[in-house]
Amino acid sequence: MAQYRVQSEGDSNDFVFTRSFRKIYRMFRSLKNRKGRFVLIIGTPGTGKSANIYSALKILDLDIYDPTLFLDNMNMSSSEVFHEFFQTLRVDLGVKTNEEIYQKVAEYDAVLLADKLLDSEFLDKDKFGLSLWTENNGIKAFPFYIKVFREYLKHRGDLEKVNVVIQTAFMIKIRGIKYDLLTDFSILSEIFVFLMNIFFEIIRISYSAEETVQIIQKNFPDVDEDKILSCIHKYGCRPRFIFEDLENGLGNEY
Repeated sequence: MAQYRVQSEGDSNDFVFTRSFRKIYRMFRSLKNRKGRFVLIIGTPGTGKSANIYSALKILDLDIYDPTLFLDNMNMSSSEVFHEFFQTLRVDLGVKTNEEIYQKVAEYDAVLLADKLLDSEFLDKDKFGLSLWTENNGIKAFPFYIKVFREYLKHRGDLEKVNVVIQTAFMIKIRGIKYDLLTDFSILSEIFVFLMNIFFEIIRISYSAEETVQIIQKNFPDVDEDKILSCIHKYGCRPRFIFEDLENGLGNEY
C-alpha cells in the first residue's frame, strides 16, 4: 500500500523517534561540516527506511539533491539503465559530462538516492524505478551495480567533495517471495554488509518489539498491544507490513 511509503519530508507527521532514527539524525546533522561521506541506509523491507530518512530531513535545515529516475522498459539492460541514470542526472543538473555532475552536486550538503530514484512508480504509475527493475531482473541486474561501483572508484577524487546517502536494498524474488540480499540471508547477508563496510558507512534500520508497538499504536491507537504482538510474531518488527495487515482487517484473525 502506497500510503505507508513515505515519499517526502511532509508525509512523516506521526513519526516515532527510535534508536535507528537517532543514528540517522546524527549522521545527517554532521553532513554540514564534512564532505566525502558515503552512507548506505539498509533495512529489511517494511522497516521504514524512507520514513526515517525524510523525517530527519524535515527537522534539519539541509540542502539536499534528491534526484528522480523514471524507467520505461522492464527489459532494459544494465548498460541501458546505467546510461539512463547518468543521462537523467546530466539533464536535471544542466551539465554535459559526468565530471560536471560531481562538480555540481558538491554544492549541496548531500546527494540523496532514495524513493524518487528507487520507487518512482509511486510518482508516475506509467513508469517504474530502480528497485522494481532490480527485483524483476534478479541476477541480471548486478552488472548495473558493478558499473556504478566502478564509476565510484574512477571518480573517488571528485567524490571527496560530495556527500552521498543511499537508501539501499538488493531485492530478489525466490518462488514469488521478495528478499533483500543485505538483510534476509543470515550469514550471507552479514558477509555482504561486512564487505560493503570497507567502502561505506552503513546504518541499519531495525526496531525492538517495544519500538514497533509504539510505531503501530501511533497510527492505530485503538489496536490493543496483544494484537500488535501477534502481528510482530507473524511479520517481525516490520511496521509497514503490520500497517497493511491492520488496514485490511486481517488482524482480527489473530
